[in-house]
Amino acid sequence: MFRTPQSLFRVLAIAEAISWTLLISALIIRAVTDVAVVVSVAGGIHGFVFLSYGATAIVVAKNQRWGAWPAVVAIGSAVIPYATIPTEIWLHRTGRLRGQWRLEATDDPRDAAWHDKVMRLLLNHPWVFAAIVLVAVIVLFVVLLIIGPPGGKG
Repeated sequence: MFRTPQSLFRVLAIAEAISWTLLISALIIRAVTDVAVVVSVAGGIHGFVFLSYGATAIVVAKNQRWGAWPAVVAIGSAVIPYATIPTEIWLHRTGRLRGQWRLEATDDPRDAAWHDKVMRLLLNHPWVFAAIVLVAVIVLFVVLLIIGPPGGKG
């Protein structure tokens, strides 16, 4: 399904926008009906998708060898409702999502770096890589749940 960095990034960018819709809808429902649980549920979904999008942006930025600016914009776009969609369009139009996963070393001297070797190793085992990223996102999600929601409980 995610045979290219572009396909993975696009799906998560859209999922992040959808999760914003859920969260905003839940806030409206809570304001109108005083049913607070909808915000807890939608907020949890949004938080998990938010972290997943951020992890995806980091992986794609590394694979595509983006500079700091595109990576910061991609990751930061998740903070602004619906900004992941125009960000994905911008990255696509500027060619930053073009290409395949870097599964093999090339003549590029950057391919000799230890972190590029680790990236290729993980990319060559996509289910293991996905599991590692998923566990990392879950651990971070749980830690953030323990810390508490933005603005405190209350």
